[in-house]
Amino acid sequence: MLAVYFDCPGGPENLYVKEVMKPYPGEGEVLMKVSASALNRADLLQRRGKYPPPKGASAILGLEAAGSVAMLGPGCRGRWKVGDAVMALLSGGGQAEYVAVPEGCLMPVPRDMPFLQAAAIPEAWLTAFQLLHFVGERIQKGERVLIHAGASGIGLAAIQLVRLAKATPIVTAGTPEKLEAAAGAGAAAGFNYRREDFSEKVLEFTQGSGVDVILDCVGGSYWEKNLNCLSTDGRWIVYGLLSGGEVHGDLLTRLLSKRGSIHTSLLRSRDKEASDSLSSERLVKAFTEDVLPYFSRGTSPHLQPVVDSVYPLHKIAEAHRTMEENKNIGKIVIEMPA
Repeated sequence: MLAVYFDCPGGPENLYVKEVMKPYPGEGEVLMKVSASALNRADLLQRRGKYPPPKGASAILGLEAAGSVAMLGPGCRGRWKVGDAVMALLSGGGQAEYVAVPEGCLMPVPRDMPFLQAAAIPEAWLTAFQLLHFVGERIQKGERVLIHAGASGIGLAAIQLVRLAKATPIVTAGTPEKLEAAAGAGAAAGFNYRREDFSEKVLEFTQGSGVDVILDCVGGSYWEKNLNCLSTDGRWIVYGLLSGGEVHGDLLTRLLSKRGSIHTSLLRSRDKEASDSLSSERLVKAFTEDVLPYFSRGTSPHLQPVVDSVYPLHKIAEAHRTMEENKNIGKIVIEMPA
């Protein structure tokens, strides 16, 4: 089968498409014929040698995919049959023509949704759902949520999930176009972090009370502004470190003064066999039951994955460059050969 490959860590120019061995489904696994995958910042980090796959995971890039069931491995419980349209969150291997997936990590593709859209759901939406409903305690009706990188795949998903929970999403982004996209997804307010102090604007918007939850993929450089606009007893959820992890200043005293809490999460490192409620299979089950029905046509409220662009597999390096340059609004999708 064809798969994305690189021989040594480096830039997008190191990527190419290579013929590799087709995987075979193991115990309790399903072999998916991949129609589309999607690009994530974890793929960029792995390509640079900074984010190795978990032990036992495929070294091929790709944390999500949509396609059809091609084969059932031994021990499958009969939930899926050959030909079913499915999508999955993966620990790796999605940017290839086939990938083996634990059957509990598969989700049905929403009715009438093409694979190119479905591929934009698993990583972004499951991450946002996990952050909002498990990591930082369950979001409550009426709470205010500050979402950094509001026009990213996770950001646009989080906006819609916050609305679904009858809470108020507020975002930051770096361009007017990205703020407009966030508003289109349901953001109640948006602030350009390049042009204004977002913490002052958030306090102004919330009439001085601040936000109850912060979804932060930026890290170190935002810590003071985050604490400025975090409400008393607020939850600050860190799931990425785009600006690095170093903090210079008295973070703990400031956090303690607000009785705030910091929560952290990395979805990729979650063990599917873990017994806690955040295991991948339990997360997929909760998402499938509580959120997935709202993607079907005619539902209200209606949820919608946002696709920025689609690249054929052989243009994978170009797709990486687009994400590295921070040009995308929503997800970059990779289409497999027919």
